Amino acid sequence: MIRPADSVDFAGLIRPGDLVLCGQGTAEPLTLTRRLVAQKDAIGPFTCFLGATFSDTFAPERSAGIAFRSYGAIGTSAALARAGVLDVLSCHYSALERAFRTGAMRADVVLLQVAPPPPGRSGYSLSLTHDYVALAARHARLVIAEVNPQAPWTHGAALPEERAPDLYVAADAPPQELGAARFGDTEAAIARHVASLVPDGACLQFGVGATPVAALSGLGGHRDLGIHSGVIGDVCVDLIERGAVTNARKPFDRGVTIANTVLGTRRLFDHVHDNPAVAVHPASRTHDHATIAAIPNVRAINSAIEVDLTGQVNSEIAGKNYVGAVGGLVDFVRGALASEGGRSIIALPSTTKDGRTSRISVGIGTVTVARSDADLVVTEHGVADLRGIGLAERARRMIAIAAPEHREALERASRERA
Repeated sequence: MIRPADSVDFAGLIRPGDLVLCGQGTAEPLTLTRRLVAQKDAIGPFTCFLGATFSDTFAPERSAGIAFRSYGAIGTSAALARAGVLDVLSCHYSALERAFRTGAMRADVVLLQVAPPPPGRSGYSLSLTHDYVALAARHARLVIAEVNPQAPWTHGAALPEERAPDLYVAADAPPQELGAARFGDTEAAIARHVASLVPDGACLQFGVGATPVAALSGLGGHRDLGIHSGVIGDVCVDLIERGAVTNARKPFDRGVTIANTVLGTRRLFDHVHDNPAVAVHPASRTHDHATIAAIPNVRAINSAIEVDLTGQVNSEIAGKNYVGAVGGLVDFVRGALASEGGRSIIALPSTTKDGRTSRISVGIGTVTVARSDADLVVTEHGVADLRGIGLAERARRMIAIAAPEHREALERASRERA
């Protein structure tokens, strides 16, 4: 039976000290999370585990008193990190999902969003993400599913039969949407360089943000591209409709776009709804090293906060603030490097928005991707191929793609460190 949302009394369901895990991104069960925050004072102290968050449900001024934990500070959860109430677990996305699957990490209460079956189908669907939330539910004391008829029913994302939800609650809001990040001339210039590195028939993985979106937008003239990615967005629909993405050359999942999480707008939701050409799979498949390595010509296209002269990548911390995550970056970088003909592309603007700080740096304090995994780095000024060369030559190539006004300082600092 599906209960109305106003019948849910979290004070009688959640115990003080519990860890409450909520669906992330566009799969956040907004009806449940909003009610959770509204009833927080009646519950007592508890911890909320969040993933990538794009709603304002947990804004610091609204959620005071709740402790937060996450694998990163993506989207609006970055405000929680700035407020000092977000405990970040620095781990690979694949490891996070494995920990919940095995019970090494546990949640007491799980709140998730599901889609009811369309005519001719059976069973609820996890809809917009097939992630660690479903795996955490296996070991949770209480699982509450928000049934959202406006959420798409997706292939590959069946609700696990071994742990049915304890309660089903009717949604009173459509799924959270995430519009494509806007990009400007700098990102467009980066995209042109990236396009030259992507052959027809390549299989794409890509991250979130303006730079990856720009890079994908520049691939409309390519043909027979495939997608095997942690996330997909609205730009993927553009590529499919233009005939650039067909998934025709993948050795398996031929003709099918593979993702773990769907982040986009109603247009994307309508595209994936009961569409057998799109499948939403768990990280044990999307982020699996052997699976990625078995796909030829993978192009992993990701951005970063900064890259140093040796090729080390920071995708987590800007200044003193945690604003990103390890996420699936290393999973896909290493998978692409193991792919026959595969390449890892780290694309980023050469400076911060105000131009004062170079994002090509002499050294970095936070290393997300080691220099031993460095491959291609792209800015608006060109491409640095870091394969098979020593550190001195790496520094020269990285300086060549830095902003011209910062090159002299980088060269001087590089000589001083030599």
